[in-house]
Amino acid sequence: MRSREEPQVISAANQQEYYQALVEKKSEYEGVFYVGVKTTGVFCRPTCPARKPKMENCEFYETAQEALLASFRPCKRCRPLSHPNQVSDLVRLLVEAVEENPEKRWTNQDFQKLSVDASTARRQFKKRFGMTFVEYARARRMGLALKQIREGHAVIDAQLSTGYESSSGFRDAFSRIMGAAPTRSGNNKILKASWIDTRLGPMMAIADEEALYLLEFVDRRGLEREVERLRQRTKSAIVPGYTAPIRSIEIELDAYFDGKLTEFKTPLYLLGSPFQKEVWDQLLQIPPGQTSSYGELAATMGKPTAYRAVAQANGANQLAIVIPCHRVINSSGELGGYGGGLSRKQWLLHHEKSMSTATLHE
Repeated sequence: MRSREEPQVISAANQQEYYQALVEKKSEYEGVFYVGVKTTGVFCRPTCPARKPKMENCEFYETAQEALLASFRPCKRCRPLSHPNQVSDLVRLLVEAVEENPEKRWTNQDFQKLSVDASTARRQFKKRFGMTFVEYARARRMGLALKQIREGHAVIDAQLSTGYESSSGFRDAFSRIMGAAPTRSGNNKILKASWIDTRLGPMMAIADEEALYLLEFVDRRGLEREVERLRQRTKSAIVPGYTAPIRSIEIELDAYFDGKLTEFKTPLYLLGSPFQKEVWDQLLQIPPGQTSSYGELAATMGKPTAYRAVAQANGANQLAIVIPCHRVINSSGELGGYGGGLSRKQWLLHHEKSMSTATLHE
């Protein structure tokens, strides 16, 4: 059975199938998918009676937790966390309590105030939703706070009263998401996360004292799930802060964007399968200013028919720019996809080509 730590990417064909099921309110799809509606910020079950959104405003998820991590809140009309079978009064009480204060970190005292037994809440949520109540509350917090982080630079520019400066706001928002290390797990592993401003927009860096684990643009789609997956797979607490690898990558990124650096030396921690690591190693072999295709990479690896697997591994890269997945384009010469957005990919390729040309003329 596939772990919830590895959410599956829903294909375009399945998305079209799910959208048709949503429009037709097909009850047989209950539990198969949830839909997040970007215009309202809620997620629904397939038979929701509300007016159907346009396809371009829909995001589809296999689990409620994935929808929560993407910052969507439960729809009040179809109550996706209460269907197809009505949940207990205890579960309904706790879901409503989370929605009243989604940034809250729950303690035993909070359960006591509601006359709720924490272990009972854990069991009922686990049985009904496949996640504990604490995991549910964290997913809701995390989606909300990272949404604020992604939008933070726009808030700053507009100087809204609810805004915050990038670094301090990041620390505050991230503190609300993760908090301190779990006391009952006995695991004291800590990863630290920092906001890095770049010419192409803010990035999030996560590292321990030895290596960099993640570097992504904060508006990347699905970043919430990436961070949560990293936290689960490393069994770590992620808290705001700086480490030597974060300081190193911040300096190197400045030099890179200034056109003074093409090879990064910050130590990396590659969290992936042997095949993924092999693909990422091949990405590092593509010189700045040059590009390759998925098929060419697969052939270089001696696996010419594995170009689709190569594309998936390329998309799973969590170290943007440093492991240059942006240097991979379609065999047709088109740019193809990029988690940070095609405009950034085009800019990066042009920037690296300019640096290479300048080096040749020195």
